[in-house]
Amino acid sequence: MKKEKIILFDLDGTLIDSTDAIVSTFYHTFKELEFNFTGSDKNIKDLIGYPLDIMYKDLGIEDSKVWDFVDAYKNRYRVISKEQTTLLENAYEAVLLASQLGRVSVVTTKTRMYTMPLLEHFNIAHFFEIVTGRENVQNPKPHPEPILITLEQMNYNKDLHDVWMIGDTKLDLIAAREANIRSIGVLCGYGEIDEIQEYTQFIQKDAISAINFLKNLKD
Repeated sequence: MKKEKIILFDLDGTLIDSTDAIVSTFYHTFKELEFNFTGSDKNIKDLIGYPLDIMYKDLGIEDSKVWDFVDAYKNRYRVISKEQTTLLENAYEAVLLASQLGRVSVVTTKTRMYTMPLLEHFNIAHFFEIVTGRENVQNPKPHPEPILITLEQMNYNKDLHDVWMIGDTKLDLIAAREANIRSIGVLCGYGEIDEIQEYTQFIQKDAISAINFLKNLKD
């Protein structure tokens, strides 16, 4: 019997480009909370995909002040996220095609509070059965918990379902491996090909290429 496909999408760097929103919000918080950030845009971009508290710690914020910065970030991001975020090229088509191939959900480290307005803004929210965000799990990617919780809500059965995670960083691919599902790394986001190919044998240019690969895959 042919298995039903379940396709899990990462968000940032896979379906949307929120680089400007993220980077500008970090700088805003550094100024607001008077932190002398001596790093570069690249230092911030290299951490996209990790939870905010980890990003701030890696950028030099003391543990005792991290959550003040996270709160400041969220207050600012809420205001500017839509205007400074774009849907990646052919991402809408990728999600549409994915929804025709099987059941589709989102697994992101962004909180649902900010994810849902973006998905609705880009008119793709209705395609997704489940949207798992940071506040829905104890352990974010690369831990498998976000994937496992999503699959549990989708009544996943390994004998009935063929599951794929599509993401742009090693965090997505490690989580998929630890959850015992297959993954496709896409090159339209923040991960480098050398890093991505360490964690998956399937690499595509972007989300639409990944979905076309799945469409043509022989079971």
